[in-house]
Amino acid sequence: MRRFKKLPKITRKSLLYRTNVEYGDFCINHVEGCSHGCRYPCYAMRMKIRCGAVKNYKEWIKPKIVKNALELLEKEIPRYKDKINFVHLCFSTDPFMYRQREVSNLTLKIIERLNKDNIRCTILTKGVYPQKLVDTGKYSKKNIYGITLVSLNKDFKRKFEPFSASFKDRIEGLKYLHKKGLKTWVSMEPYPTPNLVQQDLLRILRKVSFVDKIIFGKLNYNVKSSQFENSGEFYQDCANTVINFCKSNGIEYHIKYGTQKEDNKKTEKIFKMRRTAQKEISKVLSLPI
Repeated sequence: MRRFKKLPKITRKSLLYRTNVEYGDFCINHVEGCSHGCRYPCYAMRMKIRCGAVKNYKEWIKPKIVKNALELLEKEIPRYKDKINFVHLCFSTDPFMYRQREVSNLTLKIIERLNKDNIRCTILTKGVYPQKLVDTGKYSKKNIYGITLVSLNKDFKRKFEPFSASFKDRIEGLKYLHKKGLKTWVSMEPYPTPNLVQQDLLRILRKVSFVDKIIFGKLNYNVKSSQFENSGEFYQDCANTVINFCKSNGIEYHIKYGTQKEDNKKTEKIFKMRRTAQKEISKVLSLPI
């Protein structure tokens, strides 16, 4: 029987917080660091190093669990409940970190606790979703489950997402939830330029054609990517490909701000349905939110 090494623990003074980014409403980061070790570079790691939360990459890939996360939730849910549209897991870590059972178990407890108060969750991972999420007695049907997928190239993964789940396992885990009637989405961000990896965008899109929504965005903060001469035209063509594919297959889509040449300066929200609207729908259908 395989033994899992326990992760180090930290405590925090708060957990739930409001965010104004595109995915935004409220967010939870119940882990410090991420063992996936992405090297795009990872924006979350850069921010944590800048603010002094971690010292370097080596420390970042050794995640620490927020041991008082559930205790904080019990205090904060009553305070924010009427203000929350949804809670996103996570911006600066991965809620279903690959081969980190302790992280996954805590994430499941957090989702269950939020859903108990009719607070829906949007989730994004480079790991594999536990099949137990299909238990709608514990977890809300209103949750939206997503994976990050920017390539199918194994060499690219080895270089840029070295310790994350395989692309195949991510897709199959998400497809299982979809087949069970749950809402699913894919984040195709940060999508790499051809000088980083030569690939067929349509091939990737076809692999995830079962999802309800696709979000596409360019790669930022990478020196080599920024040196690609025709990056503007490349990302515009990619955006057009995503839009046409989604329209042809009845999939919702969102192109991240800055990806297209002529873009609105105002960033739109990706998940827009208001909590008040959810309540009205629930009254009419006599279903839990």
